[in-house]
Amino acid sequence: MSKSSAINRRTFLGSAAALGAAGLALPSFAQQIDPYTGQPIYNTAPGAMPGATPDAGAVQYDPAADQRHNISSFSAQSWQPHFETLTNGAILCDLTSRALHFWSEDGSTYRVYPSSIPVSADLTRTGRTEIIKKVEGPSWSPTPEMKARNPEWPDFVGPGPDNPLGTHALWLSWQYYRIHGTHDTRKIGRKSSNGCIGLYNEHIKELYELTKIGTQVLVI
Repeated sequence: MSKSSAINRRTFLGSAAALGAAGLALPSFAQQIDPYTGQPIYNTAPGAMPGATPDAGAVQYDPAADQRHNISSFSAQSWQPHFETLTNGAILCDLTSRALHFWSEDGSTYRVYPSSIPVSADLTRTGRTEIIKKVEGPSWSPTPEMKARNPEWPDFVGPGPDNPLGTHALWLSWQYYRIHGTHDTRKIGRKSSNGCIGLYNEHIKELYELTKIGTQVLVI
């Protein structure tokens, strides 16, 4: 790693670690606008890397959205309206209620978890996909679009507490889309991702154990 790359990586990780400290409200002058999504960024420290996205340690909020965690709409669902069968198990990502539902192949196991969802419509993809890869201790790299907008970002962040994918990740057949954990619990229940579906680390760990390669996924 070059000296420049090492400095950039330390800057990135230092910013992410600082932003991960919960409960501290910073003055309004610290607010920035994310060039990738156009949304306000909160809890960015003075001098922090500009344009830090939700998947790189900052938390964004849709100012027009209800910021409550949608507890009233957090209810059980049936799989039949969404899937023809439960072959390989099934995951429903409900963007309206910001909840992820899982059914096992034999129908004996059902789980529902609060989730984060994409921060804007242009970053949202809906439809049918499936799990193609499962990783414990995932690494993270910015997408080409992120890197183009933020060339100072590191090309790679390894597993650990500064990784924006949390402790476990499920790769979907859609390029760059994942269901993953997060170390920043403020994101859950909010519009706060660049396209992925985020869960608490304890929930993604459980889902990781319940799912298999080929588990079908529907995002609505």
